[in-house]
This record gives sequence, C-alpha cells and structure tokens, in this order.
Amino acid sequence: MAAPTLQQPSYLLANLKADATTKTLLQRCQDLVKIIDEYPAKELHLIFPWLVESVFGSLDGIIAGWNLRLLHSRSNEYNIVMEFLNPSGPMMNLVYKLQAEEYKYEIPVNYLPCFPPGQHGSSTDSAYFVLVDNYLKYFLPSEGSVPPSPFSDSRGSVTAPSPRYLHVSFAGYGVHSPSLLKHHIFHQPSVNADPAAQEIWRSETLLQMFVEIWLHHYSLEMYQKLQSPQVKLALLQYRLSMSSMPCQPHAPPGSGTLHTYQEPFSPTEEHVLVVRLLVKHLHAFSNSLKPEQLSSSPSAHSHTHTSPLEEFKRVVVQRFVQQKLYLFLQHCFGHWPLDASFRAVLETWLSYIQPWRYTGEKTNPQQEQNRTSFVQENLLMYTKLFQVFLNRTMRTDLVNAKNALMVFRVAKVFAQPNLADMIQKGEQLFLEPEHVLHHRQPRGYLTPSQGGSYLSSRQRVMTDMVFRVKSHVYALEGQDCQYKQMFGTELRAAVMKLIQIIAQAGHTAKRISDHSNEVAANNSFLSWFGMGSSDTNTTFPGAEQEESGECLKKTHEFLDRALENLCQIFKLNQGQLSQLISNLGSSQDDGNSKQLPDCIQGDNGLILTDLGRRQIISGLRRFEIHYQGDPELQPIRSYENALLVRLFYKISSLVNNRFGGHMNALCSRPDFLGRLGRHYLSEQETTTKLKQSPMTQRTLERNRQPRLSLRPLASYRTILLLLLFYVFGALLSFGPVSSTLLILTGGFLYGLMMTLFGDKLKTH
Repeated sequence: MAAPTLQQPSYLLANLKADATTKTLLQRCQDLVKIIDEYPAKELHLIFPWLVESVFGSLDGIIAGWNLRLLHSRSNEYNIVMEFLNPSGPMMNLVYKLQAEEYKYEIPVNYLPCFPPGQHGSSTDSAYFVLVDNYLKYFLPSEGSVPPSPFSDSRGSVTAPSPRYLHVSFAGYGVHSPSLLKHHIFHQPSVNADPAAQEIWRSETLLQMFVEIWLHHYSLEMYQKLQSPQVKLALLQYRLSMSSMPCQPHAPPGSGTLHTYQEPFSPTEEHVLVVRLLVKHLHAFSNSLKPEQLSSSPSAHSHTHTSPLEEFKRVVVQRFVQQKLYLFLQHCFGHWPLDASFRAVLETWLSYIQPWRYTGEKTNPQQEQNRTSFVQENLLMYTKLFQVFLNRTMRTDLVNAKNALMVFRVAKVFAQPNLADMIQKGEQLFLEPEHVLHHRQPRGYLTPSQGGSYLSSRQRVMTDMVFRVKSHVYALEGQDCQYKQMFGTELRAAVMKLIQIIAQAGHTAKRISDHSNEVAANNSFLSWFGMGSSDTNTTFPGAEQEESGECLKKTHEFLDRALENLCQIFKLNQGQLSQLISNLGSSQDDGNSKQLPDCIQGDNGLILTDLGRRQIISGLRRFEIHYQGDPELQPIRSYENALLVRLFYKISSLVNNRFGGHMNALCSRPDFLGRLGRHYLSEQETTTKLKQSPMTQRTLERNRQPRLSLRPLASYRTILLLLLFYVFGALLSFGPVSSTLLILTGGFLYGLMMTLFGDKLKTH
C-alpha cells in the first residue's frame, strides 16, 4: 500500500477488508504499521474492533483469525505475528493511541483470546503461550519498572483513563464485580504527583483481564442476568455450598433457580496450563519485592513512601488471584476425569502453594517468616484441596505409573521441612475461640517506648495472625463453614485408608510384574507354534498395555516414596505403617485375588459395593471373563492357523447339518456306544461352574448339542505334533497311509480308555 492519504474511515476500513483476502499476512501487517503510525486516532478507532476480530476470530466463525494457539516457531508467519502483537509492537501502539483520546469500546469476553472446546494441538511453545509470557514479563516485571507509554502528555506521563469513558464488564467470582479500570490499589491525593502511579494501572488492568478470561464461569450475557441483588445473594450462597461440597454439590434452600443461570464449565488441559503460567509468573513477580519493603509491617508501610509497583507486588496474589483460583481449582478437582491428564491441574495447584520455588535467593529467617504468613493466608489452598485430592486418589488406579507419580508429587510437596507444622499452626489459629481472642486483645497497641510492654506487642501480632487466617477462611467458605482439620481424626482415618490402598496397589504391581516375568521366561521360540502359554485371560485390571516392567518399577518407587512422605507428614512410625499393611489380611494373598470382588445380590444380578470397586481399581480382585458363546465361533487365536480354522469350520458345519440327527440319537443311548459318542461329539464340561452372563435357554441348549469339531486340528501345536509323528514314522519306514491309520487307531484307543475308565480317574 502506498503512503496513505487522509480519507474517510469507512473507506479505510473497506480497503483493509479487501486486502485481507488478497494480500499475504506480511503485507497486511506492513500496511497496518504504516496506518497506525500515520493516521490520527480519529480515523483509527473504527478499525480497532475489526482488527481484534481479524487477529482472534469472530463469534460467528466467519473470520478464523490468526490461530495463535496453533502457530509455532516452525511456521513462517510466527515471527510476523510475534512482532506485530508484541507488548511494544504496533498493536499495542494502536491501543495507546486510542486510549490517549479516551475512546469507548465494549468488547465481550468471547472476543478475547480464550480456548474453544474440542480443539487440540496447542502447546506451551505456541504463539499464544509465548505472547502471554511476554505480556506478563513486560507489564509485571520482576526487575525494573513498567516501560512508559509511547504516547505521553506535556508532563511526560500518560494519565489513567477516566472511568466514565470506559465500560468493560466481566463476570467474576467475587461478592462484588467492579468494572475494570475503575478501582485501583492506589489512593493518593494527586495521581499526577507520582508518574509511576500513572503507569501501574496498565499492569493492574492486564492482570484483571487475564484473571477474568481464564478463571470465570459465566459468559457476559449470563453475567448481565445476574445483576439483580436477589440473584447475587443466592449465587453467593450457592458458591459457598459448592466450596464446602466440591464432589457432591447441592443447592442450598432458596437457590433452586441458580441452575438456570449456571453454565457448563469444562476447562481444557491447555487452559489449565496457561493458568499455571500465570501463577508461576505472579509468584516470581511478588517474590521480587525488595527486602526492606518485604520486612516492613503494613502499619509502618502506610507511613513510608513505597513505589506503586512495589505495593502492587505486595498485594497482587492475595487480592487478584486467590479467591478465583481457589474456586477454579475446586471445580477442576471435583469434575476432572480420573486419568493422567489431571497432572496439569495438580501442577497448577502445587505451583501456587509453593511460592518459595520462584525465588533465586537462599532461604533466610525473614523468608521463613514470609513462608509461614503465606501458608496462613492461604490455609484452604493447602487443607481443603488436599482433602479433595485425597477423595480423588481413593478412586484412581494407582497401579498406573502416571497416577502413582501424582500421589508421590503431592506427598513430596507436603513433606517439605516445617510445612506440615505451618499448616497445623494455621489451623490452630483459625480454631482460636472468639472470646479468647477478645480477652487477649489489649485495649491499646503501645510500643515499649510509649509505655507499652513487649507482651502487648506479641499479643497484637498474635491477634493479627488470627484475624488473617479467619478472614481468609470466611471470605472463601462463608461465616458458617464447617471446617475439617487436615490433621483431625476424620482426615487422619482417610489417610490411613489411602495408605492401605497404596500398599494394595504396590502389591498388585508386583504381582503383575512377577507374572509378566514368569510368562516371558516360560515362552520360547516354540511359542510361535503354540507351545508357549495360550491363556488369554492372564491380564490384570489396572495394567495398561504400554506399562512395561520398567513402568511397574517406577510405580513401585513412586508408591514407596509416597508412603514414606505420608508417614512423615502425619507422623506415623514404622510400627504403625506395618500394622496398617498387615491389616489388609487375606486381601494381600495371591489366592484371594482369584475371588470375586465384593458384591451384593440384587434383583438383576450382582451389584458392586464401594469395597468391590476399590478392589477392581487396585487389581486385587476381578471377574473371571470367559467365552460363553458358540465354541466354534470364538475369535481366532494367535496359535491357530486362520485359513485352517475357517476351512475346518465349513467342513464341520456340513457334517453336523447332514448327520446331526444321527449324532443326537447316538449320544442319547445309555449304553457303551452312547458314552463313546458323547466323548467324541459333546463338549467336555469343566469342573468349575462360573457365573454366566444372561443367555437364552435356547442358545445354551444349541451349544450343548452333539456335533463334530475339527478346530483343534488348526492349532499350530497339533500341526507340529502331527508333522513330527509323520517324520518319526518315515524314519521307521512307515508310509503316510500307515502313519494316518496308526494315528486314527491311537485316537480311538485313547477315547475307548477314557470312556471305560474316565469316571474312575475323575474320582481319584
């Protein structure tokens, strides 16, 4: 495009739309750069909504956008997109240019970059993730300050937009949902007095947008339906009930209409990964707070000058993320499938509860105190979510190495030095009785220099700690919450049960490993001929096909170390652990694994109990699955020749159809000939009676009718034995006919002996 001349905005927009179908992405971006640089905001504000649609796609699906989620560095367009959408690139320059003129835009949340369901292929190295990381580092820097806006007023700084000119509504979890850009963490008499305060509002706005996009449960339209005070109150009650019962939600009295307003919320794995990216960066951002400001008390801090960015670091996690992330994780814990994809949710949780991982400095006493404060102010993130994870784990197949790894990861994190003591101390502070708290509180907070005592100062600190913990719990769970202690009797009993389940899973993994090794040792090169194991019912529930012996070794290692860490967390000695494992009793016996899972008899058959489900999941017991249909129509085995199986089936069918009546008459005779016919023409009954699946009496009777079966001749084992017999006969100068007669004679004599003496042999 040539150097643009002043023209009508509609004409400019029409040209851009026309170029979108004829020009390459590089050419379009180059044209946009020139337009953004040379046109005034008055001509640019009409193309901004179209540009947003062009980049992120339109709601109606007509405009696909630039596919940021699927664009990787291997693509030729990657660098073009990254340069244009960079925090200091042309797109943001356009935003600054329009913001300086205070133009008003109403952009639905759906227009912003989110995660459409049902699409896969994105990863953490896509343009979307890289741009998110760049924007976080740019507007929430761990070092230095936020770069100034390129469009400044005469004093060298840009002022925050006036609330009356901006209207951006987002749905959130909070009791109130303030509009973005209206409320800031700074309350200075004159914003212009501190240029840094004029710049920090951009960081706050970006963070609020990210939080609302990734951690909200409602669309903009649904949010508008929830603006009445009555619905807001009922919604708050419903959320609190969801917080207290994440796995079995129930609607509190008077909130039946909330199901009308609530929309399905199913975050994808990549959705959770980008939330984890946000959590990790916010911890690094918050931990970059200067040590002298980190150690100052809130009261002292209010009387000293602190830069707005440093103050933002101090409050960013608790004020902007904690509540929404807590409810987001609870929802994921309660609704995520019981498979290995839960690892993304798990690591997001573990990243949040370990902010000390995202600081490069060594541990010192002050950081230890900050760690204690974080645990106390986020108590539910540790205790409540641990309880929900415990509930999930008891319903998970721990023989799977990936699931065993998740249990080990959680146990390892909570077994960190002093963490369990910090959590227990936080619980004690929350359970501090109110009347004791008021009794301890001094009438006035005086420093020793003002005539106070050090005891009163300590009491004040104690009161502040109790207040922080209680405020945190009540804000997330409500004033009437029923708190369950992580180290209380009820949860301790659940942990004991988990330890038994882990021990059972470890025993099952060992049994599977030993069985696999035994089968591998018994099989030889003759297995190709069917001489090896032909048992098709030797697999165990809980063992995936890709789980090799190496995976089972990892399962052993993960579960053993998880047991060690759980014993450390809940202070169990080796004797208590041995007693728990020994209480498994006969369930640890290999012979017992052949029993049916625990069931009760129902009207329509057996019904599994909770114990039976756990036995199946852990692989301790199983239902024996055997083929109960027509034996001639079983799937062709690996030790059978498929061509011969089909050929012999056709021959057998012709013979049975032609002489079926004669066979029935022969096998119905009570004399010796009838017994001999039943030996050759009837299916041999097994000594063990298995519980059969529902089958019609007609089908059972048809399968039991006398008939000729030539299928055993299609086995490679039988073919090999016959071949060896003919070779041996040739060595003894027997011809093929003579060898065939000898084989038939031997088979007849064997059947004759079994008919005469078979019953006696069975009794012995």
